[in-house]
Amino acid sequence: MPNHDIIVVGASAGGVEALTYLVKNLPSDLNAIIFVILHVPSEGTSVLPKILNRAKRLPAHHPKDGEVIEPGHIYVAPPGYHLLVKSGYVNLVRGPKENNHRPAIDPTFRTAARAYDGRVIGVILTGALDDGTAGLAAVKIRGGIAVVQDPSDALYSGMPSSAIENVDDIDHIVPLSSIPSLLVDLVNTPVKTKKQQHVPELMNYESDMAEFSVTRLHSDDKPGIPSGYGCPDCGGTLWELQEEGIFRFRCRTGHAYSPETLLAKQSDALEDALWIAFRALEEKASLSRRMSKRMRERNQNLSAQRLEQDALDTEARADVIRSVLIQNGGAQEEIVNSFNQPSNNRKSTNE
Repeated sequence: MPNHDIIVVGASAGGVEALTYLVKNLPSDLNAIIFVILHVPSEGTSVLPKILNRAKRLPAHHPKDGEVIEPGHIYVAPPGYHLLVKSGYVNLVRGPKENNHRPAIDPTFRTAARAYDGRVIGVILTGALDDGTAGLAAVKIRGGIAVVQDPSDALYSGMPSSAIENVDDIDHIVPLSSIPSLLVDLVNTPVKTKKQQHVPELMNYESDMAEFSVTRLHSDDKPGIPSGYGCPDCGGTLWELQEEGIFRFRCRTGHAYSPETLLAKQSDALEDALWIAFRALEEKASLSRRMSKRMRERNQNLSAQRLEQDALDTEARADVIRSVLIQNGGAQEEIVNSFNQPSNNRKSTNE
């Protein structure tokens, strides 16, 4: 009878410290395979394996595509690649980003659950937003064990809190200091004998999309319903998916977003749009003033007056956007209302 010998660990902000503590306090003879996913920039480099190897416990490294996995080793997802778990080996793929990350936590958790069912232990550590929630739900669907760092103990509570709020029947919510010994106990505990959980079609679909499956990409049979929202990455329609009460979004090309991450991405897009609008208004005001000056030089006073007023109106609108950007808050109504006011009713943000 197999034990819980497949451990998948996801972390983000504050994760280096948490992972270092975890590995440092695991025994060097732990009979388990550990996969670690830490959010890192796709274009950067990662020294996480070197940091984890300082503990001189279990050897850690970035695996190669197709590498055979062995007990007693830690496999760290490299920058720019999703780490997908297969039966006996790993795949590294530059598939579509999930939750704005590659590597992302959900694909590793999901594929590990698909390949190893109840043998999997999913661990969510410190991090912002909610990557890992859907992946941990997949672990539970397949009969695995869910371990979450106590949010009050985490440097960043977003990921642990999201997992606790959205995944049913979390098995263990404990501080980081208790996780190493807990994992040792779980690894030495046989998987309960029960009928193997069926792999849901949605889990197969999302696992294949992370792998950039041509068959899935070309298929018109998409799960879920059109959401009416556009994908921040490619502009395509996002489809709303639901599984065990957890909903998320995925586009035709495979980009996937949890609700919190999509909201954060939309906020970034809104800020970008405001900066573009601010720049355009400043340029328009500058051009109006320049043209007005030329009109004055030609004694075309009425045209000059009209352009001067246009410059004042434009500057007033730019000041509203400037105020919103400074406050870094969603005051879209203020912008709309200001644009609809007569120019003599507008007030400069400097007053």
